[in-house]
Amino acid sequence: MPTLVDVSTSHINASGQTFTGPSRVAGWQIKPGGTAGAILFYDNTSATGTAIIEIDITTNTAIISTILPGNGIRFSTGCYITLPTSAAITIFYG
Repeated sequence: MPTLVDVSTSHINASGQTFTGPSRVAGWQIKPGGTAGAILFYDNTSATGTAIIEIDITTNTAIISTILPGNGIRFSTGCYITLPTSAAITIFYG
């Protein structure tokens, strides 16, 4: 299976939209903050519908880096991510 060739990044430090339109999330780096909780990825332009990725984080831990295998996870509409307070995330997509 081929890997993504044209990769972009998006960084947020509060809940928000990271890209619009069809694309594939290939990985992320998470900086946990002072609040434990769940990071939720929605295939949408807002936090509605069913989250397709959920990552539970604890407080003030080391940076979490994840690269997804193959072509990553497909998003059809866009990618909206909710974050716990003080957390930040950079995603890699293409």
